Amino acid sequence: MEPNATKFDLIILGASGFTGKYVLKETLKFLNNNQSSSLNSIAIAGRNPSKLAQTLKWASKPNPPPTTVPILTADTTDPTSLRSLCSQTRLILNCVGPFRLHGEQVVSACADSGCDYLDICGEPEFMERMEANYHERAVESGSLVISACGFDSVPAELGFLFNSVQWVGSEVVNRVEAYVSLESEKRMVGNFATYESAVLGVANAHNLQAFRRSRPRRPRPQIPGPSPSKGGTIEHQKKIGLWAVVLPSADASVVRRTLSTLTGNPNGLPGSNESSEAVAKREAFWSSVKPAHFGVKIGEKSLLGILRIIMVGIFIGLLGNNSFGRRLLLKFPSLFSLGWFKKNGPTEEEVESASFKMWFVGQGYSNQSLASQANTKPDTEIVTRVTGPEIGYVATPIIIVQCALILLGQRNNLPKGGVYPPGIVFGPTDLQQRLQQNGISFDVVSKSTISS
Repeated sequence: MEPNATKFDLIILGASGFTGKYVLKETLKFLNNNQSSSLNSIAIAGRNPSKLAQTLKWASKPNPPPTTVPILTADTTDPTSLRSLCSQTRLILNCVGPFRLHGEQVVSACADSGCDYLDICGEPEFMERMEANYHERAVESGSLVISACGFDSVPAELGFLFNSVQWVGSEVVNRVEAYVSLESEKRMVGNFATYESAVLGVANAHNLQAFRRSRPRRPRPQIPGPSPSKGGTIEHQKKIGLWAVVLPSADASVVRRTLSTLTGNPNGLPGSNESSEAVAKREAFWSSVKPAHFGVKIGEKSLLGILRIIMVGIFIGLLGNNSFGRRLLLKFPSLFSLGWFKKNGPTEEEVESASFKMWFVGQGYSNQSLASQANTKPDTEIVTRVTGPEIGYVATPIIIVQCALILLGQRNNLPKGGVYPPGIVFGPTDLQQRLQQNGISFDVVSKSTISS
């Protein structure tokens, strides 16, 4: 195909990878679907055309592979091939991780060309560096670059916003703590790229801290009441029946970036060519959102399960800081993750049997005047929940495909360009409703008074 000969609606880069093949499978459900007129042409891209052809055949089952899905050759180490992709599409879905190793050239090509970009990254350093290095360029070219459009970090972003808007009238929220619970009838198995990203994240944690210190201080929202205490290492959250420990994921930093952007833009980000109805909807949505302190913990039903998580964290923390230790971690992922990760990923049966629950426990005040009184503890608690299927191969493809459909179908109502977290862009859209229609639900569990 000659560059610019055809403009695809989207190209999936890395479609033959562990997660990429499930993203392709989910995308095919909406291709030329009467309910989704915004998706009429796609292509898949990667280094190995024969592997991509096998993936297309697998993703199309039980139907034959569509002849209208071209296979393009591209490599994240070859900027020319990436620029060629950008010239042929409106949107790239990047599924090639770890993103700290393979992502920047793709973002650069999109930011230069004006092509929009979504990915499934869960790496805070990558996302924050892309914002620092490419935001202005993306604004100028009209490229909308949004990372973390998978389980990292859309359930956290939309789940936080969903809890926030339950605080109505004079009620104010002070803190929201999210608790992630992963469940399965079989073994829980994650893919190797996720594990590798975690190992590399530990190895480069000092770089992220130094990078953040070098950047201008972000605007911080005004949050009623005192900052919450850190508490102990292990928490027993009796209300939802979980033992929990802090999860060092991207979710908390992504939500903070959305709240920081909102602080400087109280009505949200204007669209490139918004209708008056879209403006009113956006402004009404953000006027109902109340900022809060936010944290994320991973939960288990038993204390033994939490101790197992801590043990894996100790392995990665101790060994991830030197090259020999990292080689061991990456060579024997199943051993050092106590069976949670393996190089060939989970079986289809293991994927089908898994699910997640993400609880959001919000604490605040029944009246804003109480929050301004010294030493006054929160008197109100609202618990909400997001639930859905397996996180890496089912929920993540559902989320990124729905983000893509919104971007393609509602582009005029979204910012012209720039590098943003998903919440600030998709918060006012119908993404939550779309996810609910596709198996990811949002519920209010309880609203109660906290006894002193």
